[in-house]
Amino acid sequence: MAVQPLRIGVIGAGANTRLRHIPGLQAIEGVTIAAVCNRTAESGQRVADAFGIPRVATDPEALFADPGIDAICIGTWPYRHREYAVRALEAGKHVLTEARLAMDAAEARAMLAAADVRPDLVAQVVPAPLDLRSWRTIRRLLADGVLGDLREVHVTVLSGAGLDDSTPLHWRERTEYSGVNMMTLGLYVEAVQRWLGPTESVIADGETFVRSRVDAASGQAMPIAVPDSLGVLARMANGVRVVYRIGTLLHDAADANGVSIYGSRGTLHWRADDTMRLSLRGEEPRALEPDPGTAGTWRVEADFVDSIRLGTPVELTSFADGVRYMQTTEAVARSIRSGARVDLASV
Repeated sequence: MAVQPLRIGVIGAGANTRLRHIPGLQAIEGVTIAAVCNRTAESGQRVADAFGIPRVATDPEALFADPGIDAICIGTWPYRHREYAVRALEAGKHVLTEARLAMDAAEARAMLAAADVRPDLVAQVVPAPLDLRSWRTIRRLLADGVLGDLREVHVTVLSGAGLDDSTPLHWRERTEYSGVNMMTLGLYVEAVQRWLGPTESVIADGETFVRSRVDAASGQAMPIAVPDSLGVLARMANGVRVVYRIGTLLHDAADANGVSIYGSRGTLHWRADDTMRLSLRGEEPRALEPDPGTAGTWRVEADFVDSIRLGTPVELTSFADGVRYMQTTEAVARSIRSGARVDLASV
């Protein structure tokens, strides 16, 4: 049976788009990258030459207006996600957008509203890839009550990545490009909510110790307001307490990065290399493999195409899930500013 041909336009060929999305899409039978639109014509041409893309556009509107383009892959920083996703959906194009979904919760809701108007189109955000191997097993363990009554979850993400003052300014440190997103908070919120369900409220404290870095493009020192040290106490809708510790200025951090889920009958330790260790009361701790047939791998591009061709529901990750993690991220930002607990219902 002949496969449905798909022509895809790329807007913003960032690092992950060049590493993953373009080659991943081109590897699928019947899929063609028809055009690329980057920040400059010169950078767009370099991408086109590297991947054999026949057309370079200088205005995203040229891709939206092209009736021969079926889908848009958005690889820009979050500051353009709402604009381009909404415009693509209005133009009748399927959308795959890079994470984080948006600059804030309001933009995320606008994207979801545009997707809801066109249920015939696929709207997918690139998922947090932390737990692709294990998330189904973790959800099954929790649903089956293997750990007993869940009580606390501890999220530890500590590194010395920001210790070198000479490291150039990163776009993630610029609020005009990243909005309320902070370090890797959104990745871990997405994973935790995938396992445990929605967050109900948060109280947070953050600090920016390194307050400026040199912008490599201009050679000028630019101010930084995004925290490089963050603590969050979240309460989930199911009553579980989640403690997030995230920092990038910690030399020789003592704790292993990952997530520990504590219940009345035992503990599940998930580590940042996507491995698990199960420790039940009265038993020796043991390494835990994913349930047979459930260990996932990176297949974002294939999932996107399957959803278009086969109508497979978007699982990793829907715009609705993206709204939920953006609400949590914005609630954290509001709590840092106010010093008070923030209910997600107000975000």
